[in-house]
Amino acid sequence: MTSLDDSQQLGILARNYGIADHYFDIWGKRHEASQDTTRSILTAMGVQVATREDVGRSVSALHSRYWGRVCDPVLVLRGQPRRASWSLRLPSSEEEDGRWSISWSLGNEAGAIQQRGTLGPRCIVLDTATVEGLRHIRLELSVSDDLADGYYELTVRAECASRRLEAGSLLVVAPSTCYLPPHFEAGRGTWGLWTQLYSLRSQRNWGIGDFTDLTALIRWGAGRVGAGAIGVNPLHALKNTRPYHVSPYSPQSRTFLNEIYLDVEAVPEFGRCREARRLLGSEAFRSRLEGFRKSDRVDYEGIHRAKLDVLELLYRQFVSDTAESGTPSGVNDSGIRRRDAFIDYRRAQGDALEKFAVFLALTEHFADRHPTPVTWRDWPPEYLHPSSAAVEEFRRSHADRVQFYQYVQWQAHEQLTAVKRVTTELGMVIGLYHDFALGSDPSGAEGWRLQDVLVHGADCGAPPDPFALQGQNWGFPPFHPVVLREHAYRPFIALLRQNLGRGGALRLDHVMGLFRLFWIPKGRSAADGAYVEYPYKDLLGILALESQRARTLVIGEDLGTVPEWIRDKLAEVCAFSYRVWYFERQSDGAWKPPDQYPVHSLAVSTTHDLPTLPGFWQGDDLRVRERLDLFPDREARQRAGDEREDDKRRMLEALRACGEFVGNGEGSHALTPEIIDAVHRFLARTSSLMVLASLDDWVGEVAQANVPGTLDEYPNWSRKTAVPIESLAHDERCLRLAELMRQERGRGAGPG
Repeated sequence: MTSLDDSQQLGILARNYGIADHYFDIWGKRHEASQDTTRSILTAMGVQVATREDVGRSVSALHSRYWGRVCDPVLVLRGQPRRASWSLRLPSSEEEDGRWSISWSLGNEAGAIQQRGTLGPRCIVLDTATVEGLRHIRLELSVSDDLADGYYELTVRAECASRRLEAGSLLVVAPSTCYLPPHFEAGRGTWGLWTQLYSLRSQRNWGIGDFTDLTALIRWGAGRVGAGAIGVNPLHALKNTRPYHVSPYSPQSRTFLNEIYLDVEAVPEFGRCREARRLLGSEAFRSRLEGFRKSDRVDYEGIHRAKLDVLELLYRQFVSDTAESGTPSGVNDSGIRRRDAFIDYRRAQGDALEKFAVFLALTEHFADRHPTPVTWRDWPPEYLHPSSAAVEEFRRSHADRVQFYQYVQWQAHEQLTAVKRVTTELGMVIGLYHDFALGSDPSGAEGWRLQDVLVHGADCGAPPDPFALQGQNWGFPPFHPVVLREHAYRPFIALLRQNLGRGGALRLDHVMGLFRLFWIPKGRSAADGAYVEYPYKDLLGILALESQRARTLVIGEDLGTVPEWIRDKLAEVCAFSYRVWYFERQSDGAWKPPDQYPVHSLAVSTTHDLPTLPGFWQGDDLRVRERLDLFPDREARQRAGDEREDDKRRMLEALRACGEFVGNGEGSHALTPEIIDAVHRFLARTSSLMVLASLDDWVGEVAQANVPGTLDEYPNWSRKTAVPIESLAHDERCLRLAELMRQERGRGAGPG
């Protein structure tokens, strides 16, 4: 047999680790993954490929790893048939082949055994291999097909005269599709509003929208104007410091919440905490809050510090209340209930909450000892891994500070749970719609806690497209597809479960990441990137199972370079497509008519990364890009301006063709209420079961929330909405557009 050359062996490694050898960009041009890029990505994954000998050893290691594992770490079954079979791999001499005694059991999530069985001595050997001089055999184990949806632990015990082995595996039995609300199953659509939570103004908040503001918006949206959904940005935990750590799409943890959204005055301990009320009543503190409220920009650092100052006092009150409740002379029923509820929350959140709180305490600890900012990678070596002895000792010695951060998360959880409860009481079809970010900040808590399954030697991003000609690097460490599977997808399951349970609909940012991600080796440009494929069939099955359990609609943000087969696979599991009016064009560039929108989709006019409707019409986004030198040359700026005028003309043609607009067809036509109404009526009449209008469009905001490709050149993620919540009920524009949506779509509250 001819031995494989270095290139062929590198190809074997690339295929086994999911590295695609080519991709087609948005213009249809084929790009080959260079050997240099392939080697760099493999190296980032921890695969030794520096020399020819390294490559050979790594290929051999694939063989050894497969045969050396008794059974695969996980098996995902979706839809029908449900019969599961595992390969069992055992070291066995020919004399031992017929002498194995094998027993297995399958337990459900409660620990109850659902099935058990044995493989007799005469089991059929399906395959053999020699690994490091030792012969191995492969057998097959099957379980019956009457299992309900859920997670099951397989335990296998194999014994012969010379050896005894035990192994485990996770079986995931998943439904065919994600959850679809009965309202949608009956073919009835709904509508709603979306906004950025931080941008909400109110007379009572502290200069940033909070969970009480969100409740008020929901009560107005559902109760007054008939919306079936209220959408907000990701609510993930942030560091809340500029310029790097205020983007809701670059969180430090996707598992936990941003405490800056807490209404601290609504925390139960506030009413009993004299120190907190005294602090809020002081002239200096009132002056700070007034400054936060008056500013047109969110002061993340200042607001976050102010809220933590009060939360620390409330935590002290909680500790005092719960301590007193245990004394015979001062039993406090309220304190006992609060203590027990906190204990239940901590138990439910488990190790993830504890590690998150320890990370925050460690970050604070080392920040006090260094004059300049540091990340967890700059900590002393003994603290670099969350399971180290030093970290455990720190947790014990700083237990009170760790518990403080757990208390803060508990309060955020309680307030967001109350928000969801209001949507249920109002009978909203969807209720809260929120976002799940694609990745997390590598210097954050998730980067530290999940470092064993994340690849810190590469970033994920996107290849060049018309909106980013040089490509994009988002700076997120991607999940290692092989290691994630070896962990039986448990980190992915935990992230989904935590986020799906918080609302009625969850939008997965860059949903293509379930299928493939564009990896860029550290320090390289996007031109040096390549796609890495993920076990999408397994991930879609888990997504369907968790969606059904949470009774939460799934929406996949499928913008950018999206092969049509990916959209087909998402449609198969009933994950809604995300359709943006600006982009829904026909092959000749004309706008698609409303009846060409997919039924299982969410239609929106714009997104957080795109201009508002007023901003688009006035060309404000083009002027901003010009000011920030984001056009490669003057000709590109001129082309963009010409294309915008052409787009406006085509938009008016599309509106006129649907009978939504009767004005003249000039692209320079001013953005009148008639055009705004026509755009919303067009969206409301699409085939999409779900339509969300932008609150920014309703109140006439010109500036967009975020300008991609900028850091501190533009006030990203900080612009506030001009109209306070208290004024929405009297705003003629909002009432007019709400009535229009209600007429076209019906009320969004009611059975369903």
